[in-house]
Amino acid sequence: MQLKKIIVSGLAALALVTLAACGGDSGSTTGSSEETAESIKVGSKDFTESLVVSEIYANALEDNGYTVERVQNIASSVIPQSIEDGEVDIYPEYTGTALLSIFELPLETDPDKVYETVKDAYEEDGVLTVLDYAPGNDGQGIAIKTSVAEEYGIATISDLQANADKVRFASQGEFDERADGLKGLAESYGEFNFESSTVYDNSLKYQVLKNDEADATPAYTTEGQLSDKEEFTVLEDDKQFWPPYNLVPVARQDMLEANPEAAEIINTIDENLDTDTLIELNAKVDLDGEDYEKVAKDYYESIK
Repeated sequence: MQLKKIIVSGLAALALVTLAACGGDSGSTTGSSEETAESIKVGSKDFTESLVVSEIYANALEDNGYTVERVQNIASSVIPQSIEDGEVDIYPEYTGTALLSIFELPLETDPDKVYETVKDAYEEDGVLTVLDYAPGNDGQGIAIKTSVAEEYGIATISDLQANADKVRFASQGEFDERADGLKGLAESYGEFNFESSTVYDNSLKYQVLKNDEADATPAYTTEGQLSDKEEFTVLEDDKQFWPPYNLVPVARQDMLEANPEAAEIINTIDENLDTDTLIELNAKVDLDGEDYEKVAKDYYESIK
């Protein structure tokens, strides 16, 4: 999909004034407050996906004539207060995080219902709102070696439970006992009587599977390693045990009122950010070693 460029006439005029000032025109009135556009502060959390997505937002806004200030690498526990206080104007969040961690609301697994619930919660005080949520879901899941999935016909978590005695599980310890981990899964799907279950460090889990030391492991559904579909398959959560964690921009209402075109620009970006796209973007940074700013710019240029 081609990203429509939305140029605001007032901002275009400002760009011409700025260009004249840079040219050294003696009649320039550089420094006049009336000619200084207030920048949009684009924030991010302190992990790859958030950095990349926020940088895509920043590129899109700049390409449409806006001045952007990047306020990135904010701790996940701090950023909700940062946008509340006006230190950030917009940043990428997740619907499930907003539902369960920020507002501490009851569990819901329907993506549309989760979105409407968190939208109402954000807008209650008249300060914040959310834009459209993206199809990309960075939630919890189970990854399995594709060869094992094909051998035993395992495509869903129900299939995994039925074939657990043939599967070696690579856990991360606490996952086995968490209500949103194996303990909770067992309540929905039945007990998982794995052939074996061994605790490994989270950073090693995919290497463990590649080394044929285990067959399945807990995963986050947009991790870069999952780009190798010949090696790894993410199982369908067919009983919808986990809530959705769709990417969703949280924005200050006053910023959107002052810049009404900004919402359309960001919503058009989010239309393209499905789960496979997020996996590929994360892989370029985390596996290929590319700079997140380059990854974001290249991606934006490919869809504009």
